[in-house]
Amino acid sequence: MSAKPSRGLIRSEHRRVRSGEDFDIIIGLLGFWALVLLVGTVWMEVTAQPALGWALGLLATVLALYGMIRLRRRLPQRTATRQK
Repeated sequence: MSAKPSRGLIRSEHRRVRSGEDFDIIIGLLGFWALVLLVGTVWMEVTAQPALGWALGLLATVLALYGMIRLRRRLPQRTATRQK
């Protein structure tokens, strides 16, 4: 028997799992930048330099991170494995 070619189509359950993985990557990047901005904000405060821009950037990043985590909870858990 010969298998049918997929013709580049992705079944809906695979698309949802992949989009969940994409959310995980974005959450990781936002978490990294939140940490960088936190260290920068603390450093600016300790050295008595203006830190308003750093603090606003940190606030925006943390709010975006919070929103992404809330959206990620609606997607299924990562159960798919990559096939070779």
